[in-house]
Amino acid sequence: MNDLLVLRDGDDVAVATRDLAPGERASAPDGSTVVVRDGVPRGHKVALRPVTLGGHVHKYGQVIGVATADVAPGDHVHTQNLGFDPGEREAPLGGVHTELSVPDGEPRPTFRGYRRADGRVGTRNYVAILTSVNCSASTAKMIADHFRGAALDEYENVDGVIALTHTSGCGLVPDSEGGQVLLRTLRGYAAHPNVAGLLVLGLGCEMVAGAALAARSGTGSSVVTDLGMPGVGAPDPETSGLLAQIPQDTVVRSMTIQETGGVRASVRAGVAAVREMLPAVNARQRVECDVSELVLGLNCGGSDGYSGITANPALGWASDRLVAYGGTSVLAETPEVYGAEHLLTARATRPRVAKRLLDRIDWWRGYVAAGGGTLDNNPSPGNKAGGLTTILEKSLGAVAKGGQADLTAVYDYAEQITGRGFTFMDTPGYDPVSVTGLVAGGATVVVFTTGRGSVFGCRPTPSIKVATNTPMYERMTEDMDLNAGRIVDGTATLADVGAEIFDRILAVASGERTVSEELEIGAEEFIPWHLGAVT
Repeated sequence: MNDLLVLRDGDDVAVATRDLAPGERASAPDGSTVVVRDGVPRGHKVALRPVTLGGHVHKYGQVIGVATADVAPGDHVHTQNLGFDPGEREAPLGGVHTELSVPDGEPRPTFRGYRRADGRVGTRNYVAILTSVNCSASTAKMIADHFRGAALDEYENVDGVIALTHTSGCGLVPDSEGGQVLLRTLRGYAAHPNVAGLLVLGLGCEMVAGAALAARSGTGSSVVTDLGMPGVGAPDPETSGLLAQIPQDTVVRSMTIQETGGVRASVRAGVAAVREMLPAVNARQRVECDVSELVLGLNCGGSDGYSGITANPALGWASDRLVAYGGTSVLAETPEVYGAEHLLTARATRPRVAKRLLDRIDWWRGYVAAGGGTLDNNPSPGNKAGGLTTILEKSLGAVAKGGQADLTAVYDYAEQITGRGFTFMDTPGYDPVSVTGLVAGGATVVVFTTGRGSVFGCRPTPSIKVATNTPMYERMTEDMDLNAGRIVDGTATLADVGAEIFDRILAVASGERTVSEELEIGAEEFIPWHLGAVT
């Protein structure tokens, strides 16, 4: 293993593969060396050539910032001498096409999933208690707590009973952007193919009507079974046509705390409702499904200087393989593609796809400015400790999760993912909010890369966590599913790890549990994006 990684010819910096001390002579793969002038932590940048004050600094063959002081070969390049550069980047509206291929002579991959009545395929079989408002959150958790431990032992095909609670649901203008985002998110979870049983729980006086969330479009009152108690019944047929499509074979119930008689009565009624659902949910069976039925969410959190070198491009390899087979992958985190958006728009299949991404970037500029910030407020302190200095550098590594496939669509937050191929969803960079949008859109598996050590999970969709570096993986091995740090260690190639990620996606989609699922992490990470004023 060399001391330095040079990512592109002509780069001004290299990445340290180990901690480097002042005075050491560090070697690069081409045999060149540089004398280290400062202590440089593993994953941080070392200058390969001089850069004068105000000059652009290149990594990945792209500008990652501007020198805020003269930089000499061997210098540690970081916050003390590298700053954000808001310079213009030409963003082509398509034109770059990559022909993806699959291995010759190999059988087409399959997985064992739950085929729903609407044709979509789930990777899990959950009963979800979805709250329409924060006021019903505690009650929902009390109901779910009755089904922990051995309570589901006789239902081997039920992956769990989860309470999906949140902090909103009232005080928003329903037709506002924030109100519509919340409704779209809740409807997306209600209709998710990983949910086979649904109990919508409301307080009774909130903005979001619980019974409306429980409705199927075009089916009116026949969807919800009356449980024979106050406050539990059918949705309003007048509004059901506006709602997301809940599969016809999803068992659905709806109730409100006020009409049912308070918290204790609602817990009793809710537990009874879930118990009534369990036999029908348990009767669902996994069947053989083509790999193209998967919808893969791509996300990262706690990134470091290795993210764009190991885990992210390895995930990009797996994403390309899935897309080549006709599947769907979805990149997200709009503030964390800022500075690399031109690499995505160049791959757009149509100019309007590229334009939609650029329009979302422009919206974000205004959004953060209204809050007194700018898009270069990122990276976080943890990212910087891991070696990332500017948002440009972070974004260039983040887009590697999307591989090389053509960009076929750009979706709004929590919008239903209806097309195939490599796509993008507009979300914040905050991990739980971002992945909540992806799952609401229909992602059935998530792969989450991390360099600092995120402990993320996102039920009802399984989340595969991939470590970017070996030291962190070994330190947090009980919280990581895969180690991509072997790419830097020299014990595996990028293609090796990419193939391992792809194989793990298929195994997890078929029922193999991830480490976050073993710990039952994922319900608290349901956090819809909050937009707009609360009145």
